[in-house]
Amino acid sequence: MPDEKKYFAHATAVIDEGCEIGVGTKIWHFSHIMPNCKIGEQCNIGQNVVISSEVILGKNVKVQNNVSIYTGVICENDVFLGPSMVFTNVTNPRSAVNRKNQYAKTLVKEGASIGANATIVCGHDIGRYAFIGAGAVVTKDVPDYALVIGNPAKQSGWMSEYGHKLNFNKTGEAFCDESGEKYILKDGLVRKLQ
Repeated sequence: MPDEKKYFAHATAVIDEGCEIGVGTKIWHFSHIMPNCKIGEQCNIGQNVVISSEVILGKNVKVQNNVSIYTGVICENDVFLGPSMVFTNVTNPRSAVNRKNQYAKTLVKEGASIGANATIVCGHDIGRYAFIGAGAVVTKDVPDYALVIGNPAKQSGWMSEYGHKLNFNKTGEAFCDESGEKYILKDGLVRKLQ
């Protein structure tokens, strides 16, 4: 039986055997945590969420309502998954063909945000602090700090770690409107200066 004192699970949530759930995590109404998941500390799992077997969520991951996270998905720390966004884990599903041994991996790196109703086609990495717009359909890897929108998703800019669009000057420098942190765009990649 899980240790109810280290995390909160609503009475309607189902938590299968073999799950590791971190201190301070909250699991809300009608959610199902399947066997052998690893969920970090201080996560928030919204209503009607399914986390399939062997999924890994880092610390402080926010999963909004009606999200299914399928086997093969790893979310690092501080990831945000918007309402009703979707992951896949097979590129060519057929009801009559069992492809459980062909699940493709999807890695969502630290601090990335995925907007409401977005779809992430399996086998792609979402970069650190990337921002996937609402309704976007991601069909390829997304670089760190990239803003992608549309179907199929195309890059339309760069985002700061605080979630503000970055406007680079002629020398490739930009500053976050909220934090004042400086970013450099060089050779098609963005990095934050320490």
